[in-house]
Amino acid sequence: MVTSTERIRTFLRSLAAREARFLRFELPDLHGIARVKVVPVNQAEAFLRAGLNMYGGTVALDTASAIVPGTGLNEEVCYRDQILLADLDTLAPVPWLPGTWKVICDAHWSATEAIDAAPRQVLKRVLASARAQGVSAVFGHEYEFYLLDPRTREPLFGGVHIFNATRNHHVPFLDTLLEQLMAAGIDVTTHNCEYAPSQFEVNFAPAEGLAAADKAFTFKNAVKELAHRAGLLASFMSKPAAGLAGSGGHVHVSLKDLRTGKPVFHDTRARRPGPNAALAAFTQGVLDHAAAVTALAAPTPNCYRRFRPHTFAPSKVGWGIEDRSAFVRLKALGTPAARPELRAASGLSNPYLSAAAVLAAGLAGLAARRELSPASEGLCEMNADLPALPADLASALTALAADALLVEALGPAFVHSFCTVKRHELTRLAEHVSDWERNEYLEVY
Repeated sequence: MVTSTERIRTFLRSLAAREARFLRFELPDLHGIARVKVVPVNQAEAFLRAGLNMYGGTVALDTASAIVPGTGLNEEVCYRDQILLADLDTLAPVPWLPGTWKVICDAHWSATEAIDAAPRQVLKRVLASARAQGVSAVFGHEYEFYLLDPRTREPLFGGVHIFNATRNHHVPFLDTLLEQLMAAGIDVTTHNCEYAPSQFEVNFAPAEGLAAADKAFTFKNAVKELAHRAGLLASFMSKPAAGLAGSGGHVHVSLKDLRTGKPVFHDTRARRPGPNAALAAFTQGVLDHAAAVTALAAPTPNCYRRFRPHTFAPSKVGWGIEDRSAFVRLKALGTPAARPELRAASGLSNPYLSAAAVLAAGLAGLAARRELSPASEGLCEMNADLPALPADLASALTALAADALLVEALGPAFVHSFCTVKRHELTRLAEHVSDWERNEYLEVY
């Protein structure tokens, strides 16, 4: 990926017109966290031309930022540098830092060799497969998060007050947050407090292709950064404490016909309310590969504490119309907005990977013209005939590694790197002695 000289000059002129002083080069890592270098604008031209050096293994550090052996990105390549190639189409302001703008970058070993394990590259690959099938994908990401006291890590208020007007604006930061998000280019549509104490949801409009995941990436990292600057802790962790509701990161996906521009999941000739043939096949594809998809939608051990009945999170592999307990909920049937919603995705999921997983699985179903299994009678979570979701991350990783179709779609290098990092995290967890164990056993034994 080489950017032309004239394009770079035009880009730099636009920065000068905006009186920009600094340009942030942002790399989405394996977890959807922004790894950033800040460059004075007067030094940016060379890096825009040749790329900006960063340690190559950064794209696949574990959640503690530790280097994980065996990923293919560290000792195997002599701990070499990668170069960050800026996607100039992603230019956006960082409004809480005067004079600062940002670009999202792709990870490359060289100008002509992308790093296949990088999450943004994974989604690009699946989007290319969609185009080869004659469709483009539109995604909507919905994230819930907790706003906490950073010292105690406790909620700012107690009780259950979903949609409560006072709690929606409980601290001035929440109003500032919305203003700053919109100034950063996030097209906020709704904001409200959620079911649990000090849990919130800020929704933004869907977007097509890579732009949707870029927007979700920007949103999540902006929320974290802005909360920190306000002396608060924003957390997208799936289950921050026993007894609290989990935080989801639901993914909505629809397809457009590249030739006609029309929505693929809507059939104006349909005589009965229900999924059309394309939506049915796509949904069955997601169900067929549910266990493997779950590894990417729920990528930490903590995520699996969220999969419980009566929590508005799935526990079984099934689908339903407007069923909040389903793995896949079908919405807006009979309208141009008809679409599946992946309910299994956690609030901490990487938007590039959750989108890539559900799209790859759905495209497989669409290509095979899969027949949709019968809808559950009543709530999916109460249907004893439906298979359960993977019980833990280890099981989901095993399913992902064994799913040849998804491995091919997402890329073998990525799946190897992802599974290696996640198994490393599981090893660290297994070696940790928890507070529960100490409290339970120290005195009695």
